[in-house]
Amino acid sequence: MSTILDEVEQAEEAGDLAPRSRFSWQRQTARMRRAGGLDEDSELVAAGLVDDVDRLAPFSPAILAIRWGTTTVSAALSIPFFIQADWTVVAWCGVIVALTIIRTLRPLEYNGDTRSLASVLVEVAIPVLAVVSTGYWSSPFVFSLVTAIIVSGFARGFGFALRVAGASALMVALPDLARSDFQSEDLRISAQWVVVMLMVALVAGYARRISGEADRQHSVALDRLGRLADANALLFSLHRVTQTLPASFDLDEVLDNTVSRLRGLFDYDAAVILLLDDTDSSMWVVARRDGTRLPERIPTTQLPAPLREVLAQEALVAQGNLLREGGPGLVPSTSSGLYTPLRARGAILGLLSIEHADAHHFSARDVELLNGFVEPAALAIDNARWFSRLRTVGADEERTRIARDLHDRIGQSLAYLAFELDRIVSAEGKGDDVGASLEQLRGDVRGVIREVRDTLYDLRTDVSDSQDMADTIEAYAKRVAERSNLEIKLFADRGPRLPILQEREMWRIAQEALTNVERHAKARKVRIVWRCNGSSAALEVLDDGIGFPEGRSGRLDSYGIVGMRERASSIGATLELVSAHNKGTRVRCLLQGG
Repeated sequence: MSTILDEVEQAEEAGDLAPRSRFSWQRQTARMRRAGGLDEDSELVAAGLVDDVDRLAPFSPAILAIRWGTTTVSAALSIPFFIQADWTVVAWCGVIVALTIIRTLRPLEYNGDTRSLASVLVEVAIPVLAVVSTGYWSSPFVFSLVTAIIVSGFARGFGFALRVAGASALMVALPDLARSDFQSEDLRISAQWVVVMLMVALVAGYARRISGEADRQHSVALDRLGRLADANALLFSLHRVTQTLPASFDLDEVLDNTVSRLRGLFDYDAAVILLLDDTDSSMWVVARRDGTRLPERIPTTQLPAPLREVLAQEALVAQGNLLREGGPGLVPSTSSGLYTPLRARGAILGLLSIEHADAHHFSARDVELLNGFVEPAALAIDNARWFSRLRTVGADEERTRIARDLHDRIGQSLAYLAFELDRIVSAEGKGDDVGASLEQLRGDVRGVIREVRDTLYDLRTDVSDSQDMADTIEAYAKRVAERSNLEIKLFADRGPRLPILQEREMWRIAQEALTNVERHAKARKVRIVWRCNGSSAALEVLDDGIGFPEGRSGRLDSYGIVGMRERASSIGATLELVSAHNKGTRVRCLLQGG
């Protein structure tokens, strides 16, 4: 009758099963998902390249210089009219000078709205009216039209400046050409001024385009630098968090570190970390709070609306105005907040929230930072919680195993020795010869001493920084083979190692499986396989023994199977047990790294 071990060996001999190809190593790449990212248009808004900034501000010095230059020329040309007491020219000269002084003290702004557009049109209308009222192209204020066209071009570009120049030229030229004393020289002058105004419009529009492109490039560069700074801040924080993963498995320390990292990354008024209660899935424990006072436990039904939405969507939720959008947060005085789940091993283990008193305080970059931050933070918290549980479960399990070993190996032997001593004492009282019995008893005592020594060795054997899994299994298997006459074959990788805590749990599973073979399987051959690539690992223990007897399926705890499953689960591994009566047993533990 073939056994499980025989079937595996036959498959390998036939070339159907390579020792290493049976294990599939799957690596999962962690990706930070950006939420609330900016598209191209919104980036332009954020960068100040659309209508929410003063477009004339960069050109204010040039506009001021041109304005005073044309005003000075207009005032100089108006002097003869002052001598002649031409009060129309005097009045318009006062208006032009006053406008120049006002714009010097309070520069014109253009933000793309209706009000600022009206202000630009007024800048155009005043010199046009002054020119039309004081002699058309012969007016001393004709140079003021240059300022108006330049302002139009700087504000809205070449197209708008061209329309303003054309309209102004028509408003001045048509009445001039319609005079009864019209001469051909007047047509020539009108044409010259129209060309000049169009050239001014072209120059102003082109200057604005060049300046706008430069501002755009500058803003894009600043935006990229801002993103790079945010990325560096995130990477630094993630580095600090990941440093704590192997170094600290104390939950309080990990939580304190998480809050410290939050404070360094975000500007908030209140931060709260909630963890799901292990004993009651409807309750949340306030693990850490910063800037607020909350009860120690909060039922799910009493969570604020944003956190209930997080549980429903299983994703980050951003609230710009809590009073208008989602209702109050954890802190009634706050107006905006970011709320995100803490996920590890495919499940939500907690909730994290940061809130601020100002509405719309948190930006899209804050969303990106928080999304990148919570993954390693959740992993650190989950590892610390599992380690705490494992310490408790492991201590209880070790006490149970020690008690079982003492009972199975030593307790029965000591009971036998006590029985033999009673028999020898009774025989001696009757005058019987007890020399041979004492010699036998001495041999039995030596056997008990060996069992005590073996038990202590088994309890002390463990993987360490200096002794890897392969060496530990090899040493233990050698001792088991010596005392049990089992034929043990070991196939083990001696390359990259798992983290020490994971490797210890895998070793305890291997030890328990081999102990079961030694004590219960009545096997002749054992095959142990250990494969590891540094993040994933596979362990197999196969024997050709009697397997689990019929009707024993409900009592697998007597073979330590429950303990092995708990150890595998604690490190994210899976345990597979295959057994058939008189065909042996196979224990396989697989750990797939991320």
